[in-house]
Amino acid sequence: MDQIISHVRPYDHAIQTNEEHSAGVAALCQEFASEFGMGEWGRALGLLHDKGKEQKTFQEHIIKDSGLVPNLVVEGDYQHAYVGALLARNIFGPTADNFFSNPIAGHHRGLYDTDELHSVLSAKTLPSDVKPILSRFNLTKPSFKLDKTDFNHLFRMLFSCLVDADRLDTERFMSPDSYRLRLGKTSLEGLLPMLEDHLAVMEASAKDTEVNRIRNEVQMLCRQAADSPQGFYSLTVPTGGGKTLSSLLWAMRHAVRHGLKRIIIAIPYTSIITQTAGTLKKIFGEKNVLEHHSNFDLDTIEDGEETKRIQLAMENWDYPIIVTTNVQLFESMFSNKTSACRKLHNILNSVIILDEVQTLPTKFLQPIVDALKTYNKIFGVSVLFTTASQPVLSGIIEGCNPTASFSGIKDIKEIIPDTLKLHEKLRRVKLDVDKEPRSYDEIASELCKHKRVLCIVNTRRDAKEIFKRLPKEGTTLHLSRMMCPDHVKETIEKVKSALKDESCETIRVVSTQLVEAGVDIDFPVVYRQEAGLDSILQAAGRCNREGRLPLSTTYVFSLTKEHNLPKGEISDANNARMALKEDSDWFAPATMTEYFKQLYSRKSSFDVKGIDGYLCSPTDVSFETASNEFRLIDDGSVSLIVAWKDSLELVDKLKHDGVSYKLMKQLSKYTVNVYNYDFNALNNIGVVKEVADGIYLVQYKEQYDKDLGLLTDNQWDDKNLLI
Repeated sequence: MDQIISHVRPYDHAIQTNEEHSAGVAALCQEFASEFGMGEWGRALGLLHDKGKEQKTFQEHIIKDSGLVPNLVVEGDYQHAYVGALLARNIFGPTADNFFSNPIAGHHRGLYDTDELHSVLSAKTLPSDVKPILSRFNLTKPSFKLDKTDFNHLFRMLFSCLVDADRLDTERFMSPDSYRLRLGKTSLEGLLPMLEDHLAVMEASAKDTEVNRIRNEVQMLCRQAADSPQGFYSLTVPTGGGKTLSSLLWAMRHAVRHGLKRIIIAIPYTSIITQTAGTLKKIFGEKNVLEHHSNFDLDTIEDGEETKRIQLAMENWDYPIIVTTNVQLFESMFSNKTSACRKLHNILNSVIILDEVQTLPTKFLQPIVDALKTYNKIFGVSVLFTTASQPVLSGIIEGCNPTASFSGIKDIKEIIPDTLKLHEKLRRVKLDVDKEPRSYDEIASELCKHKRVLCIVNTRRDAKEIFKRLPKEGTTLHLSRMMCPDHVKETIEKVKSALKDESCETIRVVSTQLVEAGVDIDFPVVYRQEAGLDSILQAAGRCNREGRLPLSTTYVFSLTKEHNLPKGEISDANNARMALKEDSDWFAPATMTEYFKQLYSRKSSFDVKGIDGYLCSPTDVSFETASNEFRLIDDGSVSLIVAWKDSLELVDKLKHDGVSYKLMKQLSKYTVNVYNYDFNALNNIGVVKEVADGIYLVQYKEQYDKDLGLLTDNQWDDKNLLI
């Protein structure tokens, strides 16, 4: 054939030439990279990325693979990405490999560690049938000054521009119906009146109470602060102060003021995400809010076209409002994978709201803060930290030795002035700290003194042991991650329903920290096992939440009659709290600042995996190694499918039809993550079965309790085995 083929459309065998595809990708990549002043660099990536398709072997491969000539025999290597990488090296030199050769070589498999890229390219030569590049590139030096922690994010951002441009141009030709679903998004400027109208209706219908007056005042301060220059901001509001909608008001007005494209709300817990996304969808509609997390079930969307639109948006985040997890956001920022990096360029010129920011893991605090500084300086991102327990992220953050110290964010502007003293105005709870060692029996006895009480503990075992000692009267419930997500969700709904039912006198709930933040429940009394001050105040936020009662009490207790706290993060946090003065105002922002200083002083590193060491060089960057090491949740756990509702039917479907994204998404509602020792214990008693490669099932219903969830002890004693 006399044309170089890039793609063949399967349903009509229409051909997209390589010249057409490369020009389309170059135009899109240039458009994306222009947002940070490197449009010509993006154009170069687009024009070079598929030059390898000019090889005779690739042309034979695509002719055969597309069905044009199905019996054609293809001989030789038809891989194509390395060709553009070699051409880029010839044009720009090896010192620019991470700007050009690495993104081009990795635009299908992901970014290489630089040394591996050199090894791959050194073993290759330019095919003789590939034409030289005729375009001239007028690369202008970026206007921004690059620090050593900036380079890897800039390289990754160029990679993101190329990957998304390549996928979009391919989709535009191969699947035009899908491509059309991506078009016609509403701007934030168009959505802002919807939010203003919603807030006006809420204010008009709200009762004139002290809490509602405070919420209105917080909104007013957010409205006023939104016109401030782009940068870093914090919104410190106690539980019940209307933080969610106030932060969104600031973000949306700030975005419109500065011409920003989207708002990304990152949240640590899926329970809060579901709640927040539901609220925003009611205001802005399903088409304008993308909910992206592991537990989101597309089957809940009845409109097939809308389902497809959401699936497409999950690929590159081209929606005006994104609600996602910290894991999704930050692991994408440090990933080398095409699927994760594709969305990064759509974080450009946006507002990031980091909710419950105190939950950011200290072991990755250095690379996270460095990434946020880069995204603000180079990529036009404003960041809002929101919480009731604001951590210390500015200035010099000091650990327990000089090498553990690092420079935080230079200037974070707090929206709520200290003079407002919200912690006093919204004070609905006092803490009663009991330092005496207690046993499970003693705590269970204490809980029985109250008709409506919530008890939050640190571990699954503690939750189980206290629950087992409670009388099963009224509504007595257990919550932990030994229960699958569907079971947890159902149980939380039972709690909420019981609390609203005035005829339900007795409601006792024992839970791990999963209800500590974002779960909208209100108990007159809360018990919290000793922990860090931030965790204790989060638990106190479930006590007298709506302020309907006089000052209520959250009791802090110790279980050291049973066992000491686990070493590590929990004990460090508890020790930091115990180092504070006993007469401290536990709810005051100044106390929280001192607590975090105490906590940080106990840390030996804020970059335990040495992420910055892998990335802080313009010419030697270990993208793949850093990506594998940067895991916000890396607990060595194993996922087990449990026997709950229709899970066993889905497993039968898995065995018959094989693994699919949709099926695994459905099964994720029925999985429990266990540590290796629990997995081994279950495996040893013969209740675990591998139903597909790396997919495990606890196949017996007896091993899953309707109250406690997955049982790790042996349920198969002699009486169970009698026939």
